[in-house]
Amino acid sequence: MSDKILIVDDEQEITDLISLYLENESFIVFKSYTAADALKYINEEKLDMAILDIMLPDMNGLEICKKIRERYHYPIIMLTAKGEEIDKITGLTFGADDYITKPFLPLELVARVKAQLRRYKRYNIVTEPEEDIIAHAGLVLNINTHECTLNEKPLSLTPTEFSILQILCKRIGNVVSSEELFHQIWGDEYFSKGNNTITVHIRHLREKMGDSFEEPKYIKTVWGCGYKIEK
Repeated sequence: MSDKILIVDDEQEITDLISLYLENESFIVFKSYTAADALKYINEEKLDMAILDIMLPDMNGLEICKKIRERYHYPIIMLTAKGEEIDKITGLTFGADDYITKPFLPLELVARVKAQLRRYKRYNIVTEPEEDIIAHAGLVLNINTHECTLNEKPLSLTPTEFSILQILCKRIGNVVSSEELFHQIWGDEYFSKGNNTITVHIRHLREKMGDSFEEPKYIKTVWGCGYKIEK
């Protein structure tokens, strides 16, 4: 069955161009030029991904991202204007998994869409029972259900946040570099974006876990090397 992707952008030429390239890759595409139409698709269709422009006439795309994350875990890619670094950071904080800056190459967007869907599906595949649960110091990750609890309280994590935490938990006591996290989650082509994306996701994870930057109980920064969770 083909994946269903929602595109939300008030610039019809951009929406139609993205749609053309994705449909050529056999994706099922829903196009929306307003937030109101987008929310209708989100509520009525079983989507596999959303591509959201930030600037919309009736609602900020970041608010749509936030609303999606209240109910769903599928990947979200934000479309941002050139140079709007604060939008990129805010989007990741609100639960987006990736961003791409306008103007962009359609083939690059298609590559990112495929990478995000591969990663999302890979971390939602049913595995053998002994690999289902990762537990450490009150932190429990259920790989099958994509659920996470901390001291028996549920944490609402995005797919990217869950993936980062899963990788770190599988390497308890060992440092995992930002580059390695990039390679495992997004693929080699994404590392050119620099380390800021991983940094933002780590910060958001710490906020959700109630972990401090100065004296972290779980995710520790090893300067110049990467991140680790202590044994």
